[in-house]
Amino acid sequence: MHRPVSVRLAALALCALSPLFASAQTSKAPAKSAAPAAETQPAPKERTVVTHATVTIDGQTIPYTATTGTILLYNKKHQPTASVFYIAYTKDGVKDPSTRPITFSYNGGPGYASALVDIGGFGPRRILWPAPGSTQGELPPYHLVNNGDSILNSTDIVFIDAVGTGYSRILGKGTPKMFYGFNEDAAAFSQFIQRYITRFHRWNSPKFLLGESYGTTRNALLANDLVNAGVYLNGVIECSTVLNFQTIDFMPGNDLPYATYLPSYAATAWYHHKLNPEPASLESVVQKAESFASGPYLSALFAGNALPAAQKQQIAAQLAQLTGIPASLWLKANLRISLPVFRRRLLGSADSMTGRYDSRFTTPELQPLMPIPGNDAAGASDTAINGALAATFDNYLTQTLHYTSDRIYKQMSGLVFHDWDWKYRSLINAMGAGVGYTASPNVAPALARAMNNDPAMHVMFNNGYYDMATPFYATMYTFRHMAIPASEQANVHFYYYPVGHMLYVNPKALPMLQKNIGSFIAMATSR
Repeated sequence: MHRPVSVRLAALALCALSPLFASAQTSKAPAKSAAPAAETQPAPKERTVVTHATVTIDGQTIPYTATTGTILLYNKKHQPTASVFYIAYTKDGVKDPSTRPITFSYNGGPGYASALVDIGGFGPRRILWPAPGSTQGELPPYHLVNNGDSILNSTDIVFIDAVGTGYSRILGKGTPKMFYGFNEDAAAFSQFIQRYITRFHRWNSPKFLLGESYGTTRNALLANDLVNAGVYLNGVIECSTVLNFQTIDFMPGNDLPYATYLPSYAATAWYHHKLNPEPASLESVVQKAESFASGPYLSALFAGNALPAAQKQQIAAQLAQLTGIPASLWLKANLRISLPVFRRRLLGSADSMTGRYDSRFTTPELQPLMPIPGNDAAGASDTAINGALAATFDNYLTQTLHYTSDRIYKQMSGLVFHDWDWKYRSLINAMGAGVGYTASPNVAPALARAMNNDPAMHVMFNNGYYDMATPFYATMYTFRHMAIPASEQANVHFYYYPVGHMLYVNPKALPMLQKNIGSFIAMATSR
């Protein structure tokens, strides 16, 4: 597999774990480590462990079955290639499952398991997350409670671990090349979903996809694959979206991310009280930043060296007013302050930097005297929640779901990310309108095609104002350039929350998220 030059892709995913993009920029493709050979022993039998519980949501007690297990994937010769781990929550007492929606959910990375979107906020049990600045809350013991804001009241949920993460693994005739790439990953998920709905008799159920971070990228390709296979979808739920990687890739010659990130810079500055005068509301800050980013700022960036000096001074002054970063620094940066620089410079002399996945969180800068950001510690939001996730999920699997394994559950796999094939040939390239493979893939055309072939499908975009990994304005920009028919644009819905990449980390945002997803599912299944 070849890693394209100047790839700034990182693990989108997860969350937190989410880790979408660990920036990597190289002058040539790095040497690949030898891929581990697939296991040669006979494929294990598929396994299920069933438990029962209840959860109270909106005052209603919901009895449910938790099915924890594995499903095998096969090649064209029906030889096993991988074992995929999943946790399914299904409401009890439903006489006709075809009337009950089912949602397939996962994280991203690539290389992250789906534990976070499960006990993080969507499943029937959830972690009590530490609040920003609560370092004591980041230490054990952690607490797992009944989740009154789970989406289980609206839909059954199947959480899926991508191959190479969690307990999902390559085996038999499988190889990393068969799974660690855009289309390969989508094909694996497509096969899993088709095998799941066949085994559990859910072909006629209303179906939804819910992905976070790189999981939203997966959704676009997976939706297209499923629709082509005759598995029509009622809806696609995107949480912390990235479809066009050019909107978040700060590489030389690409001015787009400076504009798409500006509203997130402004929201973060407002949260940390760095604006003077301080606007009355977050919404007013965001609206002003969006108008400036898509108009005067983008025009100034496009002008490049042709921009008159007086106009450049004016643009820098407006940027300073929106972000709290001095105009002198904007001028020194030629009006282009990348995300790492912004995260470090916003807090001034505090020797701290804001989080990437959630800019409400901060962490000390390990190299505060360097003129540009150095290699800092783990991201602020990662530091805050990683410990709680790892410990709580392990305990939940063994003590509550009674699923045991002699393997270590991989919350994130560096091997998957390292071996990921970032080459992607867009649908538009296939029509002879592109230059072939690109270092900044755009999978939005795949989602547009899925919507075109399944015109009743609805799409929901959920974004956090303080998400600096997948900025909310980049999602809007991507949607406006998807070229879907006007009749289908009415099926696309946008929601914003006062939180970062992991939308459920803020307990004040979680009820809003659950209500909006529930309303979306009801709307997308109504006749």
